[in-house]
Amino acid sequence: MTNTGGAGFEYPPQPLEWLKRDALLFANSIGATADELHFLYELHPKFQLFPTYATILPFKKTTPEVIDFYAAKEAVPVPGLPPLDVRRVLDGQRHLKFLKPLPPTSEGRKFELRTKITGVWDKGKPGTVMDTQSNIVDAETGEVHVEIHGSAFYVGQGGWGGSKGPASVNYPAPKDRAPDATFSDQTDAMTPILYRLNGDYNPLHIDPAMGVKMNFGGVIIHGLYSWNATAHGLLKALGGSDPANLKEYQCRFASPVIPGDKLTTSVWRTGKPDSDGFEEVVFEVKNQNGKVVLSNGRAIMKVVGSEKAKL
Repeated sequence: MTNTGGAGFEYPPQPLEWLKRDALLFANSIGATADELHFLYELHPKFQLFPTYATILPFKKTTPEVIDFYAAKEAVPVPGLPPLDVRRVLDGQRHLKFLKPLPPTSEGRKFELRTKITGVWDKGKPGTVMDTQSNIVDAETGEVHVEIHGSAFYVGQGGWGGSKGPASVNYPAPKDRAPDATFSDQTDAMTPILYRLNGDYNPLHIDPAMGVKMNFGGVIIHGLYSWNATAHGLLKALGGSDPANLKEYQCRFASPVIPGDKLTTSVWRTGKPDSDGFEEVVFEVKNQNGKVVLSNGRAIMKVVGSEKAKL
């Protein structure tokens, strides 16, 4: 009989807190610019949290202080699974569904992170893939604001007798036509040093020795930096920098990004908008050498401007 792993296991709910200062820092760290003061100025009449900030909260939880990244990630024992080493885990992909905007601060509210395992797949010698769904919930009303669907790859930790899992759903970039929009992001040595202050303090993104130990040759940039910065670029280029125009966003972490890499995103519109004006776009992100760093990119959004995006 195949071991089904920990599918269905629910972690204890975790309280979440954030401040307007966190909203400002996040927007700065993912490339918001001076013409987007609604993300950067707390007294702006339309001041709001950039929607993908939700990806930070599972790291930050309630603390404003620097944390021991590995100690904070000590694994909760999951029935049906062997112990998994959280020091050897890489992000697979993230998929966010925005159901209701999070406020610019949690002050005066009670939010929780409610996470369950939706699948655990044994890939043999390469490792184990764990799929999760984390809901950011108003604990007093039970209303879900954001769904976070993620996968984590536990390197070299397979072979425990589990199912190999289903094939992934892919959203490949069209090969037969030019993109409808492109935009670029020039990273530098400070990119991960600033981004980590949001609450993602993995030493891999600042300590060269840790990067060497994990066979990356040195520091690599957070996968979620590239993921979030691309979300910002997409919303600015096609969505008028208005979070109301972004309903879903996802992509897969394909290869590491090194400080100094220039990332170029190509975007294709794939069909007619629905009755509410939302449509599917697909995208991919490559570095200056043409290597794909984010694949399987897909968003459901209102496109309100793409002509200006061909930079």
